[in-house]
Amino acid sequence: MPKPPKSKTAADKPAKAKKTATPKAAPKQATAPRPGPAVVLEEMPLATPDVLDRLFDVVSSRRGTDPSISHSARLLARGRRKIAQKFGEEAVECLIEAVAGNRDELISESADVLYHLIVMWVDAGVEPAEVWAELLRREGTSGIAEKAARPRDPLA
Repeated sequence: MPKPPKSKTAADKPAKAKKTATPKAAPKQATAPRPGPAVVLEEMPLATPDVLDRLFDVVSSRRGTDPSISHSARLLARGRRKIAQKFGEEAVECLIEAVAGNRDELISESADVLYHLIVMWVDAGVEPAEVWAELLRREGTSGIAEKAARPRDPLA
């Protein structure tokens, strides 16, 4: 006679993976299986640069909202000087990790730099498409030639 199934405790149940909102057309890739009992894994979205556009939309939507419930709203409410200070702090932390050769920390700090840059764009009214257009304009141009074409600073 088969044994009745044991009731599972909270510790026995596999943790549910957090699902993030993704565009319907985004390509998917499977996550690596975890050791232990067989579980059905949710698919993670493939990382693409359009994540920056989505982040911009989220930060923009936080402008003017309650600073007590959103870090982006809190930064935007504190003004451009505080946003610039935070961006600078994150950039320095990124540089420190790069020089130290800490690849994983460099990735993490790079994400922080990009987030704070986007907060600065939102505050200044800069749209990502404007930055992408400038990068496109520069594409295929030698960095040396591009810099030489800039107006000269008489104080430099």
